[in-house]
Amino acid sequence: MRKKKTKVETKKLKKTVKKARSLKTKPKVNSKEPLPPVHPWRLCPYGEHWVSTHPMHVPPSKTHPAGSITTRHQHCARNPSGKDQLYPDEIQEIARQHFSSLKNRPCSINSNFGAKESEYDNLIAGWVQYWNDILKPDEILDPNLVKALIASESSFDPTKLANRKNSNSARGLTQITNETRKLLNGGNGGKGGLKDHLITATKADLNDPNVNICSGVRWLFEKKRLASSHLKKAASWTDTVWEYKGTRVAFKKDLEKIKRIFNKFYQDYQKCGKT
Repeated sequence: MRKKKTKVETKKLKKTVKKARSLKTKPKVNSKEPLPPVHPWRLCPYGEHWVSTHPMHVPPSKTHPAGSITTRHQHCARNPSGKDQLYPDEIQEIARQHFSSLKNRPCSINSNFGAKESEYDNLIAGWVQYWNDILKPDEILDPNLVKALIASESSFDPTKLANRKNSNSARGLTQITNETRKLLNGGNGGKGGLKDHLITATKADLNDPNVNICSGVRWLFEKKRLASSHLKKAASWTDTVWEYKGTRVAFKKDLEKIKRIFNKFYQDYQKCGKT
């Protein structure tokens, strides 16, 4: 015959279960390192990312031997890193909801680029504002500088691949390499890449102007940190562009051309609103 639990034993069991549930649902947080606030444009809490509604394959079962397709509705999913991490679905949704009404847009001028020169102004303005808000630089990033960077890197061609024979070469509007793509996601095994505020994207995702500009602006902030380390002083955003373009290892004749082309675009875009 099974022995009936006493009131004391029952009470102890309830406390144990309650404690286990608490430990499972409330991870320990180091009070000395509080989690950063979530940007108001984000759709999910810190440590999670947005997943749009999509079809999902259900494995075979007795009822459906061949498996089936169901709809997985939009939801927040936990980030593998446990850090702030942007995925393409959320990048697209943030832009859709917030970028059309922004005022701090980059300059548009009559140029040889035609209509495509102003096609990405909303995305430039949006991601510059977002990363300025998140990373809080002493000198805020100018949307015109990013536009000049794109003009000099890709001539506003979102399909540009630096080397058509090498799919890992720099691609898209801001010319992100496959190695940079990995570093934006934290690097191989979390080594050598960003420590937080990561971006997870495939090579194909970087062909999308929205994902590419978001990634390029985030990488520009990382290059500012690296440029400051190399210069042993706070790098300006122009110093950062040279770091982004790899001018430290460029030949002198190439260096002069790289700087001349970028400076011309940047000077032109800074003329907006000035007499």
